[in-house]
Parts: sequence; structure tokens; C-alpha cells
Amino acid sequence: MIEVEVVYAEPAGQKLIALQVPVGTTALEAIKQSGILQDFPSIDLDTVTFGIFSRPLDGRSTPTADEYIMQEHDRVEIYRPLLIDPKQARLRRAARAKS
Repeated sequence: MIEVEVVYAEPAGQKLIALQVPVGTTALEAIKQSGILQDFPSIDLDTVTFGIFSRPLDGRSTPTADEYIMQEHDRVEIYRPLLIDPKQARLRRAARAKS
């Protein structure tokens, strides 16, 4: 068994769950085993993104959440979808500052 953490945050609250999982557990399995989905029913595993210590599990430079094998003391993070594109937000702020 190895110790890992699963974390999720919303504006109203956040939760960090420490748990022990068998060696060979994937990030997605750790999320399901943590019980965090019951605490935050708004999490849709098909649309959210995941990361390990801020490194996205995107299938490009790193494996996907169902491929990544958790290591001792890893923290899998569940990311909410962005409400607005950061580039668009900067453009809006710049336009407001000009006026």
C-alpha cells in the first residue's frame, strides 16, 4: 500500500483526502476510491481535467488519469473547467483600463 492524496476545490470549499491505495493504482482509480465524488456530486469525470502536483494528466507530455500509476505521496488534483479563457479576461481588463 502507498499513501496518496486527492484534492478538489470550489469557491465554496475545498477538500483534501489522504488515503492508502494498492501499488499499481491509477490516478482515476484513486479518485474513485477517495469518495470525493460523493462530497462533490458536480464533478463530471468525463469533462474535468486532472493533474499530479500541477502537471496536467493530458495524454500529451504525461499519461492520462486512467494510465498514470500513482507513486508514494502523489497528490492527484481535480481541476474545474475555466469560466472564461484567460486571454479573453486579460483583453477585457486592458480594455477597461484604457477607458
